[in-house]
Amino acid sequence: MNNYFIILAAGSSKRFNAKKPKQYFFYKNKELLEHSIEKAFNSKLFKKIIIVTKDLNHFKKKKYPKQIRIIKGGKERSDSSLKALRYLKRYKPLNVYIHDAARPNFSIKLLKNISKNLKKNKAVVPVVTSKDSIKYKIKNQIFNLNKNNSILTQTPQAFRFEELYKLASKEKNKISDEATLFLNQNYKIKFISGENQNNKITYLNDIKTSKTYFGLGFDLHRLIRNKKLYLGGVKIPFHSGLEGHSDGDVILHAIIDAILGATRKKDIGTYFPNSRKFKNIRSPKMLKPIINNLYKSNFYMNNLDINLICEQPKVSKYRNKIVSSISNLMGLNKNLINIKGKTVEKLGLIGKEKAIACEVIVSITKYD
Repeated sequence: MNNYFIILAAGSSKRFNAKKPKQYFFYKNKELLEHSIEKAFNSKLFKKIIIVTKDLNHFKKKKYPKQIRIIKGGKERSDSSLKALRYLKRYKPLNVYIHDAARPNFSIKLLKNISKNLKKNKAVVPVVTSKDSIKYKIKNQIFNLNKNNSILTQTPQAFRFEELYKLASKEKNKISDEATLFLNQNYKIKFISGENQNNKITYLNDIKTSKTYFGLGFDLHRLIRNKKLYLGGVKIPFHSGLEGHSDGDVILHAIIDAILGATRKKDIGTYFPNSRKFKNIRSPKMLKPIINNLYKSNFYMNNLDINLICEQPKVSKYRNKIVSSISNLMGLNKNLINIKGKTVEKLGLIGKEKAIACEVIVSITKYD
């Protein structure tokens, strides 16, 4: 294994239009650059990983393994690449991989595929086809380009070190990637399938992620004789119902509180106090405006997890009906709803079949 990995992270990110360069912007809970470092390191394919940057101070407090080195970059991308190649020459590498820090979503599987193809080739470059219709302009005329004959190159790109070093040292012009050096000399490149998710982060919108929130709901009601039992909007045959100002449906009440918690909208009592107006109100009528407001505020639900805590009735007997009811009431796919039955081993009011409780966790995401 005489492979070396270069990460180019010295760009100024002018098009990114943010206060700091995109390579240091947080993306999926870590700096964008860190994704590339982590994947290269975890692949165990490389003797050394070289990070090329303009801001050495940014890395002073970071603690990396010894095989990761930080060096100063150049003015242009091609300058930074050449500086890294010159730095590596002392180690007499066999192969070198060049990668743009702006591509955090490549996989280790891709690295291994490149490595496999590099055994019989001097240059390996991942490519994808365009999803868009492509046109090009000559003077004032616009022409269609056959997108099936067009390829989009990605990084990491891998090469025999000596060939790449010679070509890069002689090149006087700016180049957009190292594959250009080989193509300009009509050298053979092995093009392999890239990954559609391995997109390049260029603009701030490319890195914006939806915000996901979680809410926790809980409700408990005593069981009383001569009252109908409703759970999840379903009438359940049982000797007792749930005491409360409303129908006492602990499942729907817990769902409401979970949604209110996720959206930071206080609690169920704020919207449905124990007043004459809401006396004996059915819980689906309470849930409806909460759900409507959720969707109007550009949220969608990821999943709903429900624990129904009681000795009787048995959840398994009514699970499908309850899930179908909640699905209809919330406009939510059944596959996103899970309900589990829990007992308390005959302990307390619930254990003595004098009460039923429910807890709910909901996950919601905000979209633009």
